[in-house]
Amino acid sequence: MPLEMILALIGFAFVMSISPGPANFLLLASGANFGVLRSLPLIFGVSLGFLSMVFAVGLGLGQLLKEAPMVETSLRIACGAYILWLAYKIAGARSMGADAGNEGEKLAKPVSFIQAALLQLLNPKAWTVALLVTVTYMTEQDYLTNLIVLVAVFAVVNIPSISVWAISGAALRKRLSQGSRLIWFNRIMALLLVASMAPMLIHF
Repeated sequence: MPLEMILALIGFAFVMSISPGPANFLLLASGANFGVLRSLPLIFGVSLGFLSMVFAVGLGLGQLLKEAPMVETSLRIACGAYILWLAYKIAGARSMGADAGNEGEKLAKPVSFIQAALLQLLNPKAWTVALLVTVTYMTEQDYLTNLIVLVAVFAVVNIPSISVWAISGAALRKRLSQGSRLIWFNRIMALLLVASMAPMLIHF
């Protein structure tokens, strides 16, 4: 892959990774509720789930989905249900994850690595970016090598970029611990999470 294309890919990866979306809203909420360390499984799950998707799309999965509309529809339904469930759990969180009692733990548990990876695999924004990046930055010559380079470059940019959201959330922990601020923060995050998926949900 030519150097100028790699530089363009870095810029594209940064913008796509740091822009608002379902995964980044979850990272912000997780950072605020649990801190950065307990949000690491979410960070790495989000990134690995997305990078696996890019690799699979590069190998032809994107074309397969276009030819199988029922599969795409099923993914959209599963995504909608999963996002609504996550939003419900976030909206119900009433105390900091590290300080929660039994009731709080039931309402607020960190999103696991597997759940985060599944979120990306069911995330329409992630599918769109995966299709865009493979169509725009792949070349026919040495295709597999270029695909591996593309995934590696995206990984280097993606992980620090999405981590900014968890770090930002963690920076708010002290302020949110006062009064009912965390309750309202979590409710707003739940609404933003659902709103970020509105185009996909309305599509039905």
